[in-house]
Amino acid sequence: MARIVFIGAGSVEFTKNVLSDILTLPGLGASTLVLHDIDAERLGTAETMANWMVAHLGLPAKVEAHTDRRAAVDGADYVINEIAVGGFEATKIDFEVPARHGVRQTIADTLGIGGIFRALRTIPVMVALGNDLAELAPDALLLNYTNPMTMIPRSVWDGTPFKNVVGICHSVRDTQERLANLVGVPVDEVGFVTAGVNHQAFVLKFEHEGRDLYPRLAEVVEADPKLRATVRAEVFTRFGHFPTESSVHGSEYLPWFLRHDDQVEHFGVQIGAYLEWSRENLDSYAETRRRLAAGEGVEVEPMSELASEIIHSIETGTRRIVHGNVCNDGLISNLPPDACVEVPCVVDRSGVNPTRIGAMPPQLAALNRTFLNVGDLTVRAALEGRRDHVHQAAALDPNTAATLTLPQIHDLVEDMIDAHGDSLPEGIRR
Repeated sequence: MARIVFIGAGSVEFTKNVLSDILTLPGLGASTLVLHDIDAERLGTAETMANWMVAHLGLPAKVEAHTDRRAAVDGADYVINEIAVGGFEATKIDFEVPARHGVRQTIADTLGIGGIFRALRTIPVMVALGNDLAELAPDALLLNYTNPMTMIPRSVWDGTPFKNVVGICHSVRDTQERLANLVGVPVDEVGFVTAGVNHQAFVLKFEHEGRDLYPRLAEVVEADPKLRATVRAEVFTRFGHFPTESSVHGSEYLPWFLRHDDQVEHFGVQIGAYLEWSRENLDSYAETRRRLAAGEGVEVEPMSELASEIIHSIETGTRRIVHGNVCNDGLISNLPPDACVEVPCVVDRSGVNPTRIGAMPPQLAALNRTFLNVGDLTVRAALEGRRDHVHQAAALDPNTAATLTLPQIHDLVEDMIDAHGDSLPEGIRR
């Protein structure tokens, strides 16, 4: 059976969700589940949890745990990446240093100054992983959850010989369900085409029985003051297509919101939301440890995680359509060919097969390019050790540029480099 490796398995709640799927989907219950983390305590918690789940379900699956990444990935069929380099302390830096310079953020993991530095400290680890896979598991499929999604898969295929990388995220699927609910049509009866870049993809087609549902959606938005006072609805109204990311997250990719007190208040944007969520995750981890130590176990509840569904489709031939983040290579003709783009993919025994979209509406491609410019320079900065590219990426970031002058951005970047220290690539750190 399949050898399925979890990189960053110490993210215990997330690991539990994916394991719940793998262990309950037919045909995967005899898999070898390989857990890796550099934090021995968290790895031990994940191992205890996985063994409890396997025993609770009475399955023949095997569980391995390794602090050595090479031992974990050797011979892998699938590798699920969920690392957070630097953990909560690094996340605090990503928020607190920019805040001292007057830059507001909400999630800080995808774009913005926080996204840039999350990428800079993550890319060296991903390059090392890609090189390990090229040597030890060249036929494996790397399924990446770690943000920033437009940068992490690209860093592997640009910086290593290993190319079989697909980024996965729930934002498209969740958006499609939300839109179907808003217009009152069952989601399985709606014809969707959604594409762009991760966290800034757009619903390009939204139809039911050949009828365009966008006019109906516009009526729903106009009739609901609370819905109208969201960033997503504002972008939809101004640009003609609904974006896939939440209003909290989407606000920090654009220049028009976080800089202005009245816009933050009007749209109800939660500054620093991810810090609060991260603290809650620490509490959740502590409770999971307590339950396992007390022999209470954990809840095994299928979560429809994309990684497990992709693995199931490849292993069993069950055809699914998922949205994957892959190398563009002409899939979206008016975005850069080397960009990481999010498009529908057909998954079956042959693997993950992306769909060609053609040209996006020009206003949407223009928004995506401002997003991709930051990622392009950040990946180059990490792979080439170019500090100047870090400064340039920050200067081109929409939210940062709307808030600070160029000299102020320079000082912010230098302070971030000092704060993150040796976690950054050589050539960028002091």
